[in-house]
Amino acid sequence: MASSSRWIRPEVFPLFAAVGIAVGICGMQLVRNITTNPEVRVTKQNRIAGVLDNHAEGERYAEHGLRKYVRSRAPQIMPSINKYFSDPNIPK
Repeated sequence: MASSSRWIRPEVFPLFAAVGIAVGICGMQLVRNITTNPEVRVTKQNRIAGVLDNHAEGERYAEHGLRKYVRSRAPQIMPSINKYFSDPNIPK
């Protein structure tokens, strides 16, 4: 009996996928904060500058593309299904 069949079962693959996606999202957020957050200073030259009152850079960080995209959308998860079940004019 192989040891991999004992430890890796098909039932745990969704768990591996969920944990992998969560780790990926955390890694993406970490990279985003290190590279674009105006309050994070990695290089010595930027740390010497101290606290900067650069509101434009902070606004650009806070108002990223995903937030701009979601702001113009309806706050629903599945709008077509919601409309189908709530609109009385749609024949069922």
